[in-house]
Amino acid sequence: MTTQTLYPDEVLSDYDDDGTMPENVATLREAVVGHRIVKAETDVVTKNRWGYSETTPLVLTLDNGKRVALRNTSDCCAYTELESFLLQPDAVDHIITGVGTTDGYTTWHIYADMGDVLKLSVGWSSGNPFWYGYGFDIDVMDLDEDDAE
Repeated sequence: MTTQTLYPDEVLSDYDDDGTMPENVATLREAVVGHRIVKAETDVVTKNRWGYSETTPLVLTLDNGKRVALRNTSDCCAYTELESFLLQPDAVDHIITGVGTTDGYTTWHIYADMGDVLKLSVGWSSGNPFWYGYGFDIDVMDLDEDDAE
């Protein structure tokens, strides 16, 4: 499936980003384009050996039985975090055709042919470039894989 571009690719200075943010968008795009979002929620996906949650990511459940988890990251002064998300309930029946960003990668748009299906507000910083890690950790799992031991 080809992706439709509603949002031109953003270009940041080499001092602001080392390619992490465009790579994050590409990873998310690869996971969701061609599918519908069945559910978007913050959900406990990973548990440590004592059964406590280590992360509470945004989890997108797709029509193909996959779950896409976007986990915040923090490494000293560098970080990426989901501040909020807005799902457009009237748009969830549409197949996702693209993922784009605006405002310096602080607004992420998951969209269909008729517009945004899901909008994410993202805070991020590369910190002291580029000594520390940033960018979402994005995992694609089968529907019940997060419950496996």
